[in-house]
Amino acid sequence: METDNPWWSSGAIREDFMALMPRAYLESFHSMVSNQGVKRAFILMGPRRVGKTVMIYHTIQRLINEGVAPKNIVYLSVETPIYNGVALEQLMHTAFKAVGKAFSPEERYFVFFDEVQYLKDWEIHLKSLVDGYPNVRFVASGSAAAALKKSSIESGAGRFTDFHLPPLTFYEYVQLHKQESLLTESQVGWNGRTMHIVESTDIQHLNHLFIDYINYGGYPEVAFNTEIQADPGQYIRHDIIDKVLMRDLPILYGINDVQELNSMFTMIAYLSGNQFSFESLSQNTGVKKDTLRKYLEYLEAAFLIKIIHRTDDTAKRYQRERNFKIYLTNPSLRCALFQPITVADNEIGEMVETAVFAQWIPRLGTDISYANWRVSKKEMGEVDIVGINPARQKPDWAVEVKWSDRYFENPDELSSLKSYMTTNHMPHALVTTKTQSGLSSQPWGNLQFMPAACYAYIVGRNTLKRAFDEPGF
Repeated sequence: METDNPWWSSGAIREDFMALMPRAYLESFHSMVSNQGVKRAFILMGPRRVGKTVMIYHTIQRLINEGVAPKNIVYLSVETPIYNGVALEQLMHTAFKAVGKAFSPEERYFVFFDEVQYLKDWEIHLKSLVDGYPNVRFVASGSAAAALKKSSIESGAGRFTDFHLPPLTFYEYVQLHKQESLLTESQVGWNGRTMHIVESTDIQHLNHLFIDYINYGGYPEVAFNTEIQADPGQYIRHDIIDKVLMRDLPILYGINDVQELNSMFTMIAYLSGNQFSFESLSQNTGVKKDTLRKYLEYLEAAFLIKIIHRTDDTAKRYQRERNFKIYLTNPSLRCALFQPITVADNEIGEMVETAVFAQWIPRLGTDISYANWRVSKKEMGEVDIVGINPARQKPDWAVEVKWSDRYFENPDELSSLKSYMTTNHMPHALVTTKTQSGLSSQPWGNLQFMPAACYAYIVGRNTLKRAFDEPGF
C-alpha cells in the first residue's frame, strides 16, 4: 500500500506519472471527483490501457495541489493478488492503518479503487461505503465497461455516477502531437443554424496523421512510442487483447473455450465496419448462435467492440433483427492483429468508418444507428450513420462516410443517401471525403462535404465537450 501511495511520504505522485501528458478528459473527471456538493461514488469505465490509472493519479496530484492532505488520499488496486476477496471497507481501513492515520468523521477523504470488477459483488460493497461514510469520496474504476455499467445501474441507483474514458479520440491525438496548427475554426449553415466546424490548412499532412491515428492512435503509450509502433502486435495484442480474451473475460464470465472466442474476435476485427448476422457469424466460425450472442455481449463488456443496430429507410427498427454492424472501439486493434493499414489497401474505407464511429462511441446513447433497406431483389440501400429523434422516431441527421473525393464531383451517385433524404424530408446531410470540402445544393437537399479527418476531429472534440446540441457533429 505504501508503494502504491508514494504521496503519503513524498507529498506527490511518482515522477514517471507526473511526466505523462494528461488526457483531455482529466478536467471534467477531476471536477466531478472534487465537487463537495455531490454525495455519490464515481465509476470510471473504459478499456484496458487507455489511461484510467494515470488519470486517477493525475487527479490525486491535483487534489494535493488544492490542499487535500496527502494522507487523506488512498489508492488501492483491487486486482492485486494479495487483496483477493478482501472487502472494500476492510481494504480502506487497512490503508489508513498503514498510513498511521486514525480515521475521523470530521475530515474529508478520497479513496480510489482501481480495477474493482475483480471483487465479487463490488457494487454492494461500494453502495454500503457511500451510505456509511458521507465524508469520503469514493472512486472505482474498471475495464469491463458494460458489466460495470449494468451493476452500477442495478445496485447504485442514486449513489453512483458513471464516467466513460474512451480510447484516444482523434481530437486528443492531434492535441497530444501538438498539430493544432493544421486546423482552423470555421462556420457553416446547417438546417437554419450556424455550426462550428474546422478546416485544414494542410489536408495531406492531416490525412497522414489520421492514418497514423487509425494504426497507432487509440492508446496513449502507443501514440508516442516509435518502438511499440514498430511492433504494435507485441504490445497491443499480447498486453491488451490477450489479457482481455484469455484472462479478464474467462474470470468474469466463466468462459471455457477462449480459443473459440479469440478466433471469433479476430474475424470481427478484420471485418470491422461490415454488416453481420448471427447466421453468417455462425457459419463462418462454427460457433452456435446462443454462444455467439454471449460472446458478443462479453466483447462489448470488455469495450473491444460496439454493435450498431439498423433501421429501415423510414428510420423504423426491424421487428426481427437479423443484421447489425460491428465496429472495433479502437481501430488500432486491427493493426495490432494484422498489419498497419495504408491508403492503398482495399479495407481503408471500412477502417476510416471505424475510426469515425470510434469518435461517436462515448455518445452512443443518443439514438445513433445505421440505415439499411432493400431497394430491389439485388440491391440494398444504406446510409452509414443516422441520428434518430427519440420523440418523433424520425431521423434528425445523416452522415455518409467516404474516403474519396469522387462524390464531391458527382453527388448524384449518392443514390442511397438521396433516397433516404427524400423519403424522410431531410433538408441537409453530411458526406465525408478524402480532401474536398464545401456545400453542394441539390434538388433533393443540401450536402455538406468535409474531409473525414476533419469530421473525426470535430466529433471527438464535441464528444469531449459534451456538445450534444449539434446534430451530425
